[in-house]
Amino acid sequence: MKPPAVPLKSPRRQRNRELMLDTILATARAIMREEGVAALSMQELARRLGMRAPSLYNYFPSKMAIYDALFQLGFTRFGEHMAQAVAGATTWQEDLRSTFTAYMSFALQNPELYQLCFERPVPGFVPSAASLELSFGQLRAGYARVGRWAGHMHSGLPPEQTTDLAIAMMHGLTALHLSNEPHLPVGAGRFGALIDPVIAVLEKAWA
Repeated sequence: MKPPAVPLKSPRRQRNRELMLDTILATARAIMREEGVAALSMQELARRLGMRAPSLYNYFPSKMAIYDALFQLGFTRFGEHMAQAVAGATTWQEDLRSTFTAYMSFALQNPELYQLCFERPVPGFVPSAASLELSFGQLRAGYARVGRWAGHMHSGLPPEQTTDLAIAMMHGLTALHLSNEPHLPVGAGRFGALIDPVIAVLEKAWA
């Protein structure tokens, strides 16, 4: 005798679950933005959602699992944001300027995701293998993009080191901008206004 078939979730129940997952992540982001990325707690999250903390474990097995889901969300949105920004670049200078600008604008628009993805604000949080693969995949795409400009961008470095140097510079500008004048847009303030001068220096050195 065959065991009874396990009923599949109805499309409506699946949609409701996905909606709840999205709501949990959006609420977690709000807490992180208001109180700091490492300040997320299951108790406060449950309170804001109007449920008991144990009920959250029906959706995420741990707080670290929520961080991991947000890490994946952050890199997914960052990849989309960056791809759109550089899509029309016809020179390496345009590509690099768009990259610097998009990196800073993503951080200003999504400070909690930016910090979770590009800094280490949560003690003990280690992204899952799937999350790391997502982030490294985007890094490899950056290496490949720089490689395509190799005939015009004479940095004297391999594409990987050229990319890493650019990452260090744009991360430094962005981190300083967020620390000092996060209320100002890209292109304004002590550090936000340095993107064009940095590109000019690199153009003079690498052209």
